[in-house]
Amino acid sequence: MLPTSATRTPSSPYDFPSPMSRPRRTRRGSNRFFPTYLRRLFSFRQMDFEVALWEMLYLCISPERVYRNIKYHKQTKNQWARDDPAFMAILFFCLTTSAIAYGVVYSVGFGGLLRLILWMVFIDFLLVGAVVATALWAFTNRFLLQHNPHSVQQSVEWAYAFDVHCNSFFPMFLVTYVLQLFFIPIVTKNNWISLFVGNTMYLVATSYYVYITFLGYKALPFLKNPVVFLYPIGLLFIIYIFSLFGFPIALRILEAYFRTK
Repeated sequence: MLPTSATRTPSSPYDFPSPMSRPRRTRRGSNRFFPTYLRRLFSFRQMDFEVALWEMLYLCISPERVYRNIKYHKQTKNQWARDDPAFMAILFFCLTTSAIAYGVVYSVGFGGLLRLILWMVFIDFLLVGAVVATALWAFTNRFLLQHNPHSVQQSVEWAYAFDVHCNSFFPMFLVTYVLQLFFIPIVTKNNWISLFVGNTMYLVATSYYVYITFLGYKALPFLKNPVVFLYPIGLLFIIYIFSLFGFPIALRILEAYFRTK
């Protein structure tokens, strides 16, 4: 008697279940992703800081290489998002250190320092990043997905959208938090050279943020027309040109943070 489908066993390592049985397993995996990710965030021995630092370096000199590595991650772990929170942990450390440095420069006191750390970490990075990631996640899944009837339908993971924000945020952090700290004596002066230096720093930082965001979504093979993510650079340049007629961006941001004039 021939075996029935209920008793059939795979005849080779390549005799996998049909694609129709995979989505449920993927959803269960995604449901387990965040608890596992958060748990690893508090376990330094489970983090690969060497890889995270490698990614940070190449985000500044060759971001395309970082996204080529993410494609390999998809092939080996069947998800686009990082499962290692080391990158985020380093960002937390960098933001906290930056807040302490600004607190010392502006003599904000212990209470002011705590507020500054909480603002930079939870508002500037996490809250704004979550809003941006959610908006781009919804936009890409609604308008940019390519429907291929001959393959399993894919969509952008929210965790991956937030990863793209983290990648884009780091070079911007280096310019608008670290580099700006050393230029405070210049960008806080009331003259056109100071205005030009401060505004140019923010143009470079935000344009690079947009460019790395574009690379992040361009790396997904199931998206169409990712070039739309480059369009904001034109708007940023127009804003920059108008700002040179009397709106010092760096000075205004520092005034908002420290209520100084």
